[in-house]
Amino acid sequence: MRTDWQDSRMDIRVGGQDRELTDRLDAEIYDFNAQVTGLDDGELLTIRVTDDSGELVAGLSGWTWGGCGHVDVLWVRESSRGLGVGTSLMDAVEAEARERGCSRMVLSTHTFQAPDFYRGRGYVETGRTADYPEGYAQVHLSKRL
Repeated sequence: MRTDWQDSRMDIRVGGQDRELTDRLDAEIYDFNAQVTGLDDGELLTIRVTDDSGELVAGLSGWTWGGCGHVDVLWVRESSRGLGVGTSLMDAVEAEARERGCSRMVLSTHTFQAPDFYRGRGYVETGRTADYPEGYAQVHLSKRL
């Protein structure tokens, strides 16, 4: 059964990376969320760690909004893991989130990534998605700042 919008002359395209579309969707959902909640203080947040030659050693991306900080991606180059770089990134993001008025941090990781690292920092598991990816789980964590 087709819906009315499917019967119209709309073009549906499936593809890979489309930065323009992603940016537009992010802006549209942010505008909707801000209208509904009245919270319009959202800001992106990135942290970059480079070595003496300017090569990327580690980085973090996320955002703050409505009193919450969110870590979307945290990555440390393999040769720099276990040296405290991830701890420094988390210290920095939590400090910046506090500066921005946040009282909570949230993030997700996978069972094969770093849930114990975050638990060691005081993050508490709030849920998990089984078989994401298959055979593993995505772990959702939160921490009061």
